[in-house]
Amino acid sequence: MDEIKIFDAELRFMNIIWNNEPIKSTELVSIASEELGWKKSTTYTVIRRLCERGIIKNKNTKIQSLVKREQVMRSETQEHIEKIYSGSLKLFFTTFLKRKKLSKDEVDELRKIVDENS
Repeated sequence: MDEIKIFDAELRFMNIIWNNEPIKSTELVSIASEELGWKKSTTYTVIRRLCERGIIKNKNTKIQSLVKREQVMRSETQEHIEKIYSGSLKLFFTTFLKRKKLSKDEVDELRKIVDENS
């Protein structure tokens, strides 16, 4: 599953799942009501849709993710870079770095990441 599309509301819902999994669907309904203001029917509809798309599974009323948070982050980041920066990673970083001054530790950490992935 290379490209994972999760909409904003689903992402907020997935964060609840990732932070609490495995989680019983009744507990998920309660948390979604409290944190997202969702009704029970909305929660079960989103559970069904995410199951149909292979993002979560619902077995014996226990919900568990089938995709990791990092997979979604990579997919969403790639889509953002393609859409906004015409696929240019260089333009993405240049734009980002012009807005925020990085500490020496952050620069060193980024260099290490770049070196490891070159």
